[in-house]
Amino acid sequence: MKHALVIIPTYNEIENIEAIIKAVFSESEFTHILIVDDSSPDLTALKVKELQKEFQQRLFLESRVEKSGLGTAYIHGFKWALKKKYDYIFEMDADFSHDPKDLIKLYNACSTNDADVAIGSRYITGVNVVNWPMNRVLMSYLASVYVRIITGMAIRDTTAGFVCYKRHVLETLNLDTIKFIGYAFQIEMKFKAYIKKFKIEEVPVIFTDRTKGQSKLSSGIISEAIFGVISMKIKSIFKK
Repeated sequence: MKHALVIIPTYNEIENIEAIIKAVFSESEFTHILIVDDSSPDLTALKVKELQKEFQQRLFLESRVEKSGLGTAYIHGFKWALKKKYDYIFEMDADFSHDPKDLIKLYNACSTNDADVAIGSRYITGVNVVNWPMNRVLMSYLASVYVRIITGMAIRDTTAGFVCYKRHVLETLNLDTIKFIGYAFQIEMKFKAYIKKFKIEEVPVIFTDRTKGQSKLSSGIISEAIFGVISMKIKSIFKK
């Protein structure tokens, strides 16, 4: 995976951070990692700094002064990646819900199959989720159905957070206009790529719920996704 950067946003991921970094690096000697840490009280960033000695010129850290949301963390990482001229930019969680072994699938979708955006999809071949309670599986699955109906996107997993973008996609999208900061950010990014008619490919992956650390999902994040999608669609209509 040459010219590839994996962006991993963190907040209190001390239990996972070393293992996920080493797991990603074990998949490719060419891949780089950028950790965007929101001043984690558990000193996640300090552990990353220690690991930078082992992975010089491959592991990078951007520390932000406060917890500002998943979306802004990724936007920070995207802008950093564009300045450094990476060709393939990945989104990935720190908690092993996304399997590092699947990075190559997303990479190949973009580098070989000529997709502009590759999505690690939980729902393209059924429901591939492990260790989630049934109510959360249903909520996630129905959320994607809801988004497809409202936006018209033919994407099975619209809220997926395991994604590879080609550089020109992020260069084309105006990152400063991305509104959402929670998980609706994932929907907004896909919708804007869809409007620009970029080729989007879904790659089947198995999503495994975290076994260490705490989930960041909240009712506010869910509300943003539900009501934000309607607002996003309406605005897109008036911009035509």
